[in-house]
Amino acid sequence: MSSEPKTENITLASNVLGTIGTVLWCIQLLPQIWSNWRRKDTEGFPQLMMLLWGVCAVPMGAYFFLQEVNIPLQIQPQVFGFFSLVAWGQILHYTHKFSCIKAAAMVVGAVALFGGIEAALVLSLRIPYNNGITWPDMLVGVIAAICLAGGLIPPYFELAKRGGRVVGINWFFLGTDALGGLFSLFALAAQGTFDILGGILYIVVVLLEIGIIGSHIIWRIRYRKLLGEAKITGKTIDEMLGDKEVVHSRGSDSDVESQTHGEKSSRDNI
Repeated sequence: MSSEPKTENITLASNVLGTIGTVLWCIQLLPQIWSNWRRKDTEGFPQLMMLLWGVCAVPMGAYFFLQEVNIPLQIQPQVFGFFSLVAWGQILHYTHKFSCIKAAAMVVGAVALFGGIEAALVLSLRIPYNNGITWPDMLVGVIAAICLAGGLIPPYFELAKRGGRVVGINWFFLGTDALGGLFSLFALAAQGTFDILGGILYIVVVLLEIGIIGSHIIWRIRYRKLLGEAKITGKTIDEMLGDKEVVHSRGSDSDVESQTHGEKSSRDNI
């Protein structure tokens, strides 16, 4: 990666695409935050996901500042990290039963701490970066990519627990996030030079989110008959799944009783 400033490589298209990506990533978590507040519940919405994304904003912001990418992409991690921490605070309140004051205090404290760390990173890495020593900045970028991608791993554990079904994650959030990643990727591609690490970061996010969406689509195909029955009977899919589990459990109990009765009859015959 070159240590030369990249501002001369930034094109109008890059700024426009970067602005669209930034706007999308600025509002991406708002549907999720609204959904959490309306339902007063964050079940299925992983706490570790939001915490990792809040942490990710620190090295991601420092990396983009030092790379001197277009201004919208420099602003993006700050807003992204802030809303991630807000959603994390909601999980503390709704799932872990923290009081509103305690959860808000933890969010404010995390924002202040992460902001200070990011500023320290930029100031401490700028001098060696301007002198051609780029590996520390590269390391920071790698950490950002790992945290961002790592934040999308916990939802897969939630999918595994529910047979591939997405619960608690807002679809507008997922869709907006994926589009934000795509436009940000296009913004990097529209620059005079393509930042490989930044591109990998966005590609990983988009692919993992496509995987989450695809998992739910497959789940709906598998349970399409049950979904149809739920619509006809007016029951929720959770009620239908519960009824199915009860029937399955009773069937298993009946099989066990029949087997036990058969073994007893055999002993009596002997």
